[in-house]
Amino acid sequence: MPSKAKKRKLHYPRKWSWPGGAKICVSLNMALESFYRASQLTLEKTSNKVDHFSLTYAEYGFKSGVWRLMDLMDELKIKGSCSTNGLTGERHPKIVRALADYGVEIVAHAWAQDVTVKDDDPQGELEDMRKVTRVLTEAAGTRPIGWVSQGSAMSANTLDFLKQEGYLWSGDDMSDDIPFLKETKHGPMVILPRVNLPHNDLWMWATTRTPPDFMWQNWKATFDQLYAEGEAGYPKWCELTLHAHMGARPTLIPVARQMLQYAKKHKGVWFARRRDIAEWAMQHETK
Repeated sequence: MPSKAKKRKLHYPRKWSWPGGAKICVSLNMALESFYRASQLTLEKTSNKVDHFSLTYAEYGFKSGVWRLMDLMDELKIKGSCSTNGLTGERHPKIVRALADYGVEIVAHAWAQDVTVKDDDPQGELEDMRKVTRVLTEAAGTRPIGWVSQGSAMSANTLDFLKQEGYLWSGDDMSDDIPFLKETKHGPMVILPRVNLPHNDLWMWATTRTPPDFMWQNWKATFDQLYAEGEAGYPKWCELTLHAHMGARPTLIPVARQMLQYAKKHKGVWFARRRDIAEWAMQHETK
């Protein structure tokens, strides 16, 4: 990094720190998703019926992708967080348990990826939240403390319900580079903003049809900028997002490995799961 980054005074008004004085936090965010009608990709739109081909695209995550993600974590000696639906816990409890037993954080990702919550049905949302929590707890053997809505499309009631139901953090936000606390009717909730869109396989590869190296370029640019800010005394957070049915395909895994290995070559990097980040944020902001 250029030495000027260490000397230059930056203008960020908010003070932040990571454990051990780390210059940057890096996390691996994964998604293991289930659908009723269609997944995110298909060869032909079939709005008038269930898209059976599109559903097979999603099934790749359970048959092959999730195991390749576990191999990648094992190879690089890191643990990530995995957002998964209640429907996944119901259909594939052994896979959810395998991830949890390995040390992956299981994050509640609503009931099904193609069913969204509504502002005008709070009771229905609360019942679904409780069902998701129960099913994933039974599947994983430990209850989730983090929640990400489908496509981060929360309702006006989501944060209040999450805090009421004992959740620590929510990931339905894009307003900052680092975690923060937000008040609810039941106390403060940790908000983990989505810092991953420039290195998210859905946004930057699968649906845009860009070359895999495009994500590497985004990752390096982001990491280098944030690492320099961390050296200047303003540490930030960089996250890679891989869906088990997208980024865990053999085409993108080599690039994902390249991104994470690049981060590992630097000093002062804290590799953490989202729950680790949220627990630190609650401590950091309330001490």
